[in-house]
Amino acid sequence: MGSIIGLIISPFMNYQSLNKPPLSPPSLTFPIVWTILYIIMGYSFYKQDEQNKTIYYLQLIVNGLWSIFFFIFKWYLFSFLWIILLIILVIIMITKFYKENKISGLLNIPYLIWLLFASYLSFGVYLLN
Repeated sequence: MGSIIGLIISPFMNYQSLNKPPLSPPSLTFPIVWTILYIIMGYSFYKQDEQNKTIYYLQLIVNGLWSIFFFIFKWYLFSFLWIILLIILVIIMITKFYKENKISGLLNIPYLIWLLFASYLSFGVYLLN
């Protein structure tokens, strides 16, 4: 999913030209972090039963759409609100995964932390641009 979205948005990537809030990491950080997170998410997904997979797919779709809203459409405020929705879905996913398999739930904590940081960056970009 991440690779497909990356291919779609790559011609529209303007991260370097944006005014960014303090603590913004270099561009190279994002593909490294997302690769690690997608591997962890995939493993935790593998350990789940069918009823929990719906929330996984839903948050994955919301995740992918964020990049389109932010980079292609440049809807910075909407993207910030959208990432809040994603955070809520990931909290629900972590809770459901944890009930099924504690390790699967805990493995998604770094994903949640990254999304909280990404929401800070998203809001900062909205304010500064």
